[in-house]
Amino acid sequence: MENFKLIIVEDVPLELKGTEGIVRHEIPEAEVIGTAADETSYWRLIKKQQPDLVLLDLGLGGSTTVGVELCRQTKELYPQVRILIFTGEILNEKLWVDVLDAGADGIILKSGELLTRRDVMAVMEGKQLVFNEPILEKIVERFKHAVSAQLARQDALIDYEIDEYDERFLRHLALGYTKEQITGLRGMPFGVKSLEKRQSELCKKLFPSGESVNATRLVVRALELGIIDIDNLMPDGE
Repeated sequence: MENFKLIIVEDVPLELKGTEGIVRHEIPEAEVIGTAADETSYWRLIKKQQPDLVLLDLGLGGSTTVGVELCRQTKELYPQVRILIFTGEILNEKLWVDVLDAGADGIILKSGELLTRRDVMAVMEGKQLVFNEPILEKIVERFKHAVSAQLARQDALIDYEIDEYDERFLRHLALGYTKEQITGLRGMPFGVKSLEKRQSELCKKLFPSGESVNATRLVVRALELGIIDIDNLMPDGE
């Protein structure tokens, strides 16, 4: 890896000292051209000498949004500068999403393996979305869960013979639509009586014991079986 210029943004002196130590011992190619503890000092530094990489902590001055905005504005003004987040926000998943949306090249959590030369090298070589083990474990866990849920849904659709209109009907019932409102959806070629019949048939499929159920229990059952996804309950266009 070629030598490169680095700015470290960290507002906790002890953590800054630790980060500088990691860089000095593990990443000899990095030339630290400055450190910043707040927005003002950061902008003063980057305007004076543009770095190749910014190692950015998110929790500046007790505010996580400051780091996200620094990332966003830096990418807008200096798109060629790479930004690697080095943060102790190990539980705030929404914050990870926000900073990735702001253009960060990767996130290294201050836990587990910490900052390594391998990760920094990956960013400097142009790799996007560089993560260390703690966040990778969460990503893989979510991926496995999403795939499993998708497969379970596909199986349920086949096992219970659920067609496109059944799914749309159940989804809109879950959203609180009345049957009258559902008939008004674009591409829904059914009147109220047809939907009532469809609901009765769905009850027989999902409750084979023959018990009497209302629309609420039908929707709950559909959610339990994965026929409709509670995380993707979006209405169709009317």
